[in-house]
Amino acid sequence: MGTIQLAVFMLAAIGCFWMGSVSAMDHIVGGGAGWTTPPNKTFFQDWAFPRTFGVGDRLVFPYRPGSGNVVVVNKEDFDKCTQKNVIYMYYNGPTIINFTTTGDNYYYSGVGKHCEAGQKLHVKVVNQKGSSGKLFPFKLVSKDTKIAAAPDTAAAAPAKSSALDAAPAPAKSSATAIQSAGMASGLLTIFFSLFI
Repeated sequence: MGTIQLAVFMLAAIGCFWMGSVSAMDHIVGGGAGWTTPPNKTFFQDWAFPRTFGVGDRLVFPYRPGSGNVVVVNKEDFDKCTQKNVIYMYYNGPTIINFTTTGDNYYYSGVGKHCEAGQKLHVKVVNQKGSSGKLFPFKLVSKDTKIAAAPDTAAAAPAKSSALDAAPAPAKSSATAIQSAGMASGLLTIFFSLFI
């Protein structure tokens, strides 16, 4: 390997590591339902409950332009669904909000009576990495666990407990794993291109 090729490889490697770690997370409001009139008044707060919203994370309100909006308000307006002190109104969806500071943030839909129907969201941004909550939204079972044939079965076999039954730690951002894979892929590409 020549001196120039080695220098290019070293600069590329340093550049990949210099990028730093990625800890930001995108939170898609409402998950698959999106930012729409919810099935119940606590839907969006239930969605937010297991999550950690960190500085650097982004809150994504998925809705089509002209079909909705996001109103940023203070706590009083949030609680009463009023617009006395509107901080900002987004109307050209999807809306993406970057969290740059810690604190409480209040959002609701200003369309019709959507706020009163529960299309509102309060999130507290903290100085931590963002998390979507539980690592698995379902309970893991071991292969030895017996599962009842039907919910109305009179005597279901007791399930064996295992280490998998313990509550998993909160999920880390997938962006970190993506960055690590991208960095390794980039280094391998550069490395092998020097020999071809």
